[in-house]
Amino acid sequence: MATRIGILVGGGPAPGINGVIASAAIEALNSKLEVVGLYDGYEHIARGDTTHVTPLGLDDVSRIHNTGGSILRTSRTNPAKDDATLTRCVDSLIALKLRYLIAIGGDDTTYGASKIAERAAGRLGIVTVPKTIDNDLPLPDNAPTFGFETARSVGAGIVENLMEDARTASRWYLAITMGRKSGSLALGICKAAGATLAVIPEEFPSGTIKLDLIVDTIAGAVIKRAADGRDHGVAVISEGFVERLSPADLAMMSDAPRDAYGNVRLADIPIGTVLRDAVRKRLKELGLGTTVVPKDIGYELRCAKPVPFDVEYTRTLGYGAVRYLLKGGSGALIALSGGHVVPVTLEELTDRQTGRIRVRLVDIATESYQVAREYMIRLEPEDMSEPQLTRLSAKTSLTPQAFATRFGRLFSNLPAKS
Repeated sequence: MATRIGILVGGGPAPGINGVIASAAIEALNSKLEVVGLYDGYEHIARGDTTHVTPLGLDDVSRIHNTGGSILRTSRTNPAKDDATLTRCVDSLIALKLRYLIAIGGDDTTYGASKIAERAAGRLGIVTVPKTIDNDLPLPDNAPTFGFETARSVGAGIVENLMEDARTASRWYLAITMGRKSGSLALGICKAAGATLAVIPEEFPSGTIKLDLIVDTIAGAVIKRAADGRDHGVAVISEGFVERLSPADLAMMSDAPRDAYGNVRLADIPIGTVLRDAVRKRLKELGLGTTVVPKDIGYELRCAKPVPFDVEYTRTLGYGAVRYLLKGGSGALIALSGGHVVPVTLEELTDRQTGRIRVRLVDIATESYQVAREYMIRLEPEDMSEPQLTRLSAKTSLTPQAFATRFGRLFSNLPAKS
């Protein structure tokens, strides 16, 4: 029997998954390995079920690299939920006679793979290929995670359409994008589409974020646009701020259900509706009557047809994953640095305090962020000085002094401009 390699996909979908599956399978087949795909991530093997597998041949994978979705599907099952689950996963992989495993996924999938690698050391070589449209894994050279470039491109197209509708119908859109902890996707879409502003968690001091500050950030942009004679705009808002809300603010949204990894199910929280109602109320208090409409942007990005960047990127990653395993490597994440495939050990990715995979956040001190900020329309520290202060406050029911007190608190975390 030929040496066997398995491929599975965990976490949420991302454009380019099939590119990794295809290139990894082709390189494995060219190396005389037998290739099998495991359906639905860790879901079945976590129960000790080894029947949900399929052989992968050249005819199965040769033309899937530029398609969206995942031919192996995916799930958020946590293989390291407890010791018994982890044991069943390892035993199932061994029962499938796998010598190697490629796990395609984000931080949670990578964490699960690291635990399997520890438990199956010497019996199973395992490697992770990083995937997430959130772009929040700490890859070398600040490289994007695959799927991000496609998600940004598709998202920018949606926001451009919203901008035109906002102008035509004289309204404001609150476009809520995915991004559990990082605002990278929201900022990237805003910057590419030229939206009015982005609101990301990294702009606020560490710790709890008050919903009131989010609301005033958006309301301030509405006021500034109104002072310029424009009654419309699009704010791109990262959903990740929800995880940092105070318990009282979070309770306003829902009971905050959680997934298998303990993460708040952001998709089940009516973020857009809550923000819309709060912004409407705030604008009414300030004497402005503005139509505000929420729009979730997320699921339509995850299974989009990958752009050429992600097609090329994933083919290299899949190839590199197989070559690394065949050289005796295990327990690493496959990345690219300067065009070269490089393994990043899971120890390098792990936060020593939490034991979880580190999250890459947007660095608001960089020129990349500062350029995005310069092209946004939102209140800035200089707006709290005359004559701009009186000009802006005149659009509201506030005196200039009250306006400065109300909105001056928005700038406490801004870095100095370079």
